[in-house]
Amino acid sequence: MTEKEREGMKISDSIRYVGFDDTELEIFESQYPTEGISYNSYVILDDKIAIMDTVDARGTDAYFANLKEALGDKKPSYLIIQHMEPDHAANIEKLAQLYPDMELIGSGTVGKLISQFFMSDMQDRFKAVKENDTLSLGSHTLRFIMAPMVHWPEVMVTYEESEKVLFSADAFGTFGALENDEEWIADASHYYFNIVGKYGAQVQALLKKASGLDIAFIAPLHGPVHKDDIEFVVKTYDKWSSYEAPNEGIFIPYASIHGNTKKAVLQFAKELEDMGENVITMDLTREDVSEAVEQCFLYDRIIFASATYDLEIFPPMNDLLHHLKIKNYQNRKVGIIENGSWSPQAAKKMREYLEGMKNIEIVEPVITIRSTRKPENDAGFKALAEAMRK
Repeated sequence: MTEKEREGMKISDSIRYVGFDDTELEIFESQYPTEGISYNSYVILDDKIAIMDTVDARGTDAYFANLKEALGDKKPSYLIIQHMEPDHAANIEKLAQLYPDMELIGSGTVGKLISQFFMSDMQDRFKAVKENDTLSLGSHTLRFIMAPMVHWPEVMVTYEESEKVLFSADAFGTFGALENDEEWIADASHYYFNIVGKYGAQVQALLKKASGLDIAFIAPLHGPVHKDDIEFVVKTYDKWSSYEAPNEGIFIPYASIHGNTKKAVLQFAKELEDMGENVITMDLTREDVSEAVEQCFLYDRIIFASATYDLEIFPPMNDLLHHLKIKNYQNRKVGIIENGSWSPQAAKKMREYLEGMKNIEIVEPVITIRSTRKPENDAGFKALAEAMRK
């Protein structure tokens, strides 16, 4: 990490960044494409020293070097464990061995998970904290706020009262390495809808708790520190977690085998644009499903277009619908287009998925193409266009 990047993550002389910026990671959690990612950790220097989380095993050497630079010969009194997922907790055991007098602090569920992830018995060094418990370090006071299922059951966030810092665990996190210096919101929406998006109600509960805090900094476990944009960040997450679509427009993900479904979709997209609609299309055979999940959450209207395959939905579309179902997708107006040369079945199967989701309005007509779009299909497409308009 460059000195400029480290300064960007710095909160104060007493709260120092010791995390790891992973610029080489291409797939996060073995499924999400990303151009790197940061694993954020902080040291709070006071009469007693607290470390906020550790980092992924990929960053172990850099992490311990950063700790050494921040601590010198000083020894930490506490390790605050906000989240037990291995990308943040991988170095708990090594850190505990390095500092045998250091106490481990976390929610009650953290205590259970420590014994599952590590071989060492650290239970005698672990202290469970509850909602609004505090820990004084000297001039700094940590207040612990439980955030279960944002997005694991053991999660808590920590508010440092004197410098008004919310250490927010995976909440407000992003994909992308800090070095990339990308616009925050693009990486944040891709991360949120795929990692945390299922748990909108739990995020809403955390936002309600956070609304009572005077926050000067938000320091998530992934991505940049927020200082001057906190109101915008909180409003954005409030909208995302309430399953409101932030963008007006029609997103059309399509799954085409030989190109005929694709041609029909692109022609239809042009017709919608000529009617004044904002239209975004995506070829599910060429893009990662996580990108399509994000777009489905971002736009207020969706048209799913798929070929039939083995009397089922063509797998790329089936994969998208499966992901949307498990991510608690809801509150959208949707249309359906199917293609089938001899026995079209995709629409029926797509409807079954969509009817199992909350507050999904399936508009009529459902369009069936037999092999290629023909002039006799035009009236149906026009009717679907009118039904999908605002």
